[in-house]
Amino acid sequence: MRGGGDWGTGRLGDWGTGGLDEEGEKKHNSELRTPNSELRTPNSPLFLTKLEKTFIMVFLDNRRKKQLETCLQKLGVSNSLSVDLKLLDLALTHPTISKENNYQQLEFVGDSVVRLVSAEILLETYPNELVGEFAAIRSILVSDRTLAEFADNYGLDRYLLMIDSVAQDKIGRVSWLADTFEAVLGALYLSTQNMTLIRPWLDPLLLQKAAEIRSDPARQNYKDALQEWTQGQYKILPDYRVAEQHQNRGHHQRFFAEVWLKDRQLGSGYGRSKKMAEQAAAKDAFFSVVHQQV
Repeated sequence: MRGGGDWGTGRLGDWGTGGLDEEGEKKHNSELRTPNSELRTPNSPLFLTKLEKTFIMVFLDNRRKKQLETCLQKLGVSNSLSVDLKLLDLALTHPTISKENNYQQLEFVGDSVVRLVSAEILLETYPNELVGEFAAIRSILVSDRTLAEFADNYGLDRYLLMIDSVAQDKIGRVSWLADTFEAVLGALYLSTQNMTLIRPWLDPLLLQKAAEIRSDPARQNYKDALQEWTQGQYKILPDYRVAEQHQNRGHHQRFFAEVWLKDRQLGSGYGRSKKMAEQAAAKDAFFSVVHQQV
């Protein structure tokens, strides 16, 4: 972590597409300095004086501070004075801006935070659920897709410092949005060493999403939950093998499915359709294998 007093100086001039102007609008900052270059004006090749450089960097520091405070307001963090802005600044800095000073370590902390809060909320709200049900719901709650949706709702991309190629990467957008959301959670947690800055605004998001998952016609989407788990643990997708049952076997379910992870069978199940059989197999995998490890 960087020492106090330099949370902007030496890096905030490296902005890419994620920079905002004072009104909170997106701004391209191609005229600002890169880490080891001299500062120049947009229309002049002449180097700025040392005094001019100092003035500009102070201006950038103040502008970034205002952006971070606006971000906290959007999140609904009432006691913003308790927030360590150096940490929040890191949480909103993509690795392409700085290899050392970025959100990756805070993302690691935030991942644990959102998993813990999700578990507490599920236990408090649905005390009679089975552990496998909890695991299925939580897996979706903490998935990249869900966290990216939360980040989008708060417009966190407007405060994230990143280069143009990242901002334009539609395929990777879900991933870096989710990473940013987790990093912000990590920054807020480390600011106070507790959940007081987090749960007032995070709980309603998770409660609403959990209710949506439970109201799914398939009860929970175990296929999505299993996919999130296998991707998180092994970086691969599960493989479903479905076969139609012969009528003379007398089984009331038409299809039989198995779910495999490489050469390991995780679960199996029956269903009136291929999709229902796959859901049954995914659920079996969750109860027999996955929930033992979560």
